[in-house]
Amino acid sequence: MSRQSLGTWTVLVVGLAAALSVTPAFADSQVRIVRLSDVEGTVQVDKNTGQGFEKAFLNMPIVQGMKLATKDGRAEVEFEDGSTVRITPKSTVEFSELTLRDSGGRASTVVLKTGMAYVNYTAKGKADEFTVLFANEKIQAGQAVHFRRYAPEQIPYALARYTDEVNRLYGVMNTRLAKRKFLAGRYSIADIACVGWVRLAERQGQNLAQFPHLQRWFETIRARPAVKRAFAIRVEAASKVDVNDPKVRAVLFGQRAR
Repeated sequence: MSRQSLGTWTVLVVGLAAALSVTPAFADSQVRIVRLSDVEGTVQVDKNTGQGFEKAFLNMPIVQGMKLATKDGRAEVEFEDGSTVRITPKSTVEFSELTLRDSGGRASTVVLKTGMAYVNYTAKGKADEFTVLFANEKIQAGQAVHFRRYAPEQIPYALARYTDEVNRLYGVMNTRLAKRKFLAGRYSIADIACVGWVRLAERQGQNLAQFPHLQRWFETIRARPAVKRAFAIRVEAASKVDVNDPKVRAVLFGQRAR
């Protein structure tokens, strides 16, 4: 997650595939319209109407909940203040929030689901919020668990690198949740995608008490009936697996192309 409040910056974000399809609605906000300012090659748009992707065209209006997917093409979306999101080939971007607050500030959330995008945020409005979410952040939690629990030897650099990275990500989430009940405003797939990792905070070397907003969020999520049922699922066979067994480790780790 990337956020900037002052100055002009350009950030390169590279993401892996993830289910972060979010369409929040805010009682104190109004939907905004931005435009598809450049189209090169094959670019498709999902208008969030249930009809799937269709051909996108230059100057098409983009509203909250819409997605853009580039095949062999490129695209650029321009915001009211001149900020832009440039989408590279083989990428998918969702505009999960494009709203105008009652305070007058513009809130924009861009989710990079796959591929790569360049964000140029001008930060002209002091009350504006511009957030970029991208999926590859969450894999760091898995790496922290691996080096802390499953690596055949304790490697100080790897332990510090990934434990600290998870700590940083928890800090980003904690800051975001200071002003929101859930990650995208309303309960959404973004919360579902993250709660399983936060559940393993201790294995990642983290203390949730250091992140009060994140801890409040986690307690709220896991108290939901559906989440309780999911967390209660136990795979009996999995509990009997010995990860120190060489045959098991040969399957779990270190495989190469065959």
